[in-house]
Amino acid sequence: MPLSPKRFAARLAAAVLPAALLSATVVAVPSAHASDLDAVLNLSLTNRLADQAPGGVNASLPTDLAALEALVDSARSSRRPATDYAALLFQYRLVQATTEAGIDLAAWDPSAGFSANRDNMIRSYRYYENFQLDRRELQWAGMGGMVGGDFGGGIADMELANTVYGLPGLQKTAQTVLGAVESAFGEAGIAQLPEGLRTLAERAGDITTTDLDWFIRRVVIMQKAIFDDLMPMHYAYSHEGLPAIEEFHDAGLIPDDVLAAWHDVASGDPDRIAAGNAALLRREQFTVVGQLWDDTRAYRDGLGGALTYVMTMVGSPSIAGVPALREHDPITVTATLPDGRAATLTTPLPAWDWSIFEDRWTYVEGELLPRYRDMTENDWPTLKAALEVPYERQFESQRATARIPQLLGDVATATTVTVN
Repeated sequence: MPLSPKRFAARLAAAVLPAALLSATVVAVPSAHASDLDAVLNLSLTNRLADQAPGGVNASLPTDLAALEALVDSARSSRRPATDYAALLFQYRLVQATTEAGIDLAAWDPSAGFSANRDNMIRSYRYYENFQLDRRELQWAGMGGMVGGDFGGGIADMELANTVYGLPGLQKTAQTVLGAVESAFGEAGIAQLPEGLRTLAERAGDITTTDLDWFIRRVVIMQKAIFDDLMPMHYAYSHEGLPAIEEFHDAGLIPDDVLAAWHDVASGDPDRIAAGNAALLRREQFTVVGQLWDDTRAYRDGLGGALTYVMTMVGSPSIAGVPALREHDPITVTATLPDGRAATLTTPLPAWDWSIFEDRWTYVEGELLPRYRDMTENDWPTLKAALEVPYERQFESQRATARIPQLLGDVATATTVTVN
């Protein structure tokens, strides 16, 4: 029996539509060939700390987001253990984060120094702060963004070697303090001073432009290393929740304590949120940049220690209520005067060095973490307003050049010896 026009059209649609839908699906979601996937499995994270090359975590991995998505989807569907595609997953999440932040990962080369990376640094810290503005529990990101601008401004000044880090006044100030201590207490008093201060007083004239360039590159490398480690996790958590963090753990990219930290961050409990963010901050400062700071301080037979000490002298986080680094633990020297009386010399310079993890963590745990938590929980409007300031303005407002005259004046007038 001949089909009616209506029945013929229905049968034709039934036959053609599935094929059309299948064709559309294949075009919309490109798949990775098995050979393509095999080439990117079981790769090592040779550039995880951003200190070996520009770009991502392994030069064999693409930086194109669509290509990475296809490869990760293929790896997941293959039922392979996540450890087989760990580097691939890491690169995928990193490219998602850099794309969202407006950064070209392939061209991101921290070894090029500050000027070449200034825009990337500003975009990075703006991205950090946006996480905090969007999610109140992401306190590490907000604090990292605010403090990042403080240190970024210091690095900007560092390129002006003759006006800040090569400023004769800084060396003269160090020499003045050493002279006062030696005059009062002799060599026994000098031995109590921070090594970085002693090196600054004795060897600042040995610091060359090459040394400054090396130091700047190391700090810019640390900045990217922190982004590379923490931002893929923040992206994954914000967009896909804890299951995406579990995949990081399954792949061996994060240990048990970091997984637990993210569960704390997501808990909704203020104490657990604070503890989880503190754990992320400890990872940043110990696991990611701890050795990098130690190597930097040891540079050129300890000359790097003079530069890390200067960072501690001039550093001043912009978080409300947090003291300048030099005010946290100022120098106090207690010894015996030549006439036998006990005396104490005080001066408004730091007795510690930011590059030493134990010193740094004491400051972070005692000053930064509790004060930032207090703002997120009890003064959110003020914190929100600070985070919403255009990042270029945040960055420029923390230039160390504005603090140097006050620092020099404070040391000149406030170095005192008190007989006990």
